[in-house]
Amino acid sequence: MVVVRLKNVSKRFGKVVAVDDVTLEIKEGEFFTFLGPSGCGKTTTLRIIAGLEYPDKGRIFFDDEDVTDVPPYKRNTGMVFQNYALWPHMTVFENISYGLKIRGYSKHEIKKKVDEVLELVQLKGLENRYPTQLSGGQQQRVALARALVIEPKVLLLDEPLSNLDARLRVEMREELKRLQKELKITTIYVTHDQEEALVISDRIAVMRQGRIMQVGEPDEVYRRPKNLFVATFLGRCSLIEGKVVDVDKDLVTIAIDHIRIKGVLPDKDMKLRKGEEAYAVLKPEDFALRIDDPSKANEFTGTVEWLFFVGPFNQIRLGLGRISILVNVEPWFTPSLKSKVTVYIPYEYVIILPKKEQEVCQET
Repeated sequence: MVVVRLKNVSKRFGKVVAVDDVTLEIKEGEFFTFLGPSGCGKTTTLRIIAGLEYPDKGRIFFDDEDVTDVPPYKRNTGMVFQNYALWPHMTVFENISYGLKIRGYSKHEIKKKVDEVLELVQLKGLENRYPTQLSGGQQQRVALARALVIEPKVLLLDEPLSNLDARLRVEMREELKRLQKELKITTIYVTHDQEEALVISDRIAVMRQGRIMQVGEPDEVYRRPKNLFVATFLGRCSLIEGKVVDVDKDLVTIAIDHIRIKGVLPDKDMKLRKGEEAYAVLKPEDFALRIDDPSKANEFTGTVEWLFFVGPFNQIRLGLGRISILVNVEPWFTPSLKSKVTVYIPYEYVIILPKKEQEVCQET
């Protein structure tokens, strides 16, 4: 296991800044994910760590070793690409063993190591098949086995599940997490799938236009977004713009027309004053039709504009005059259109963010 550190790393492609002064540390044995919309720089950052791209500025460290000028084949990283990159003319065994052959391992050592990794990824008995004779999930496991068999210091995964169907993606992300914890290998993952990142990661770096917007554990970046981009990128939300009318210790109240919304700032260093413009971020799953202590919650009564059945819940859009909010309710609750509904959301679940210099994610 190694610690991976990026220090002031930048990379340009012509006029496009793909990675913009990124500094962070990935802990040993951690499952760390770069998450963001297409074109945000997450794959470029991964390729810089692998040595497949050279940074215009900054340094890369594995533990205390500066590997910035070390070629990819000497960094001892294993990489799984989005398209798996399997050789179609080679069997499963030959694909997996290729990295060992070019490293000069004996036939006996190769057989032993390949057998072990086939067992690990549950492909025992398929070693003589060709990639075209495998399912998408099996091909993904072969690509993973090929990366693991060389016993890399760092495992790099570039959207390895994106070509799988929805059900298989869920199964494979659980398998990836199991393998990573069993092997205790430092793993760096790239995805644009928010749910995937939240489920599989120990920590997440949310990226936008080459910059790191926030780093934290999944519940931290989801529940306490430090800027509007993260708040609007992770999950659905209702975004209400208003003016601050009250600041009472940890609680901030904003107003729009007759509506008052009370919530909390996500960072103790963040400040707001009366009269300043701010946003309230309300996630639909945080609403309830009833609550034990209404004195600690915002109460909204609105008109049902539309209702959708989503399976585990119904989703309602409530009109509150000039604004509307998105609310998830129990599947048995099916109010008619234009009827009145009252919902509650605790103050602690509402995030208040200053409007100044904030940008909303337009790609979800």
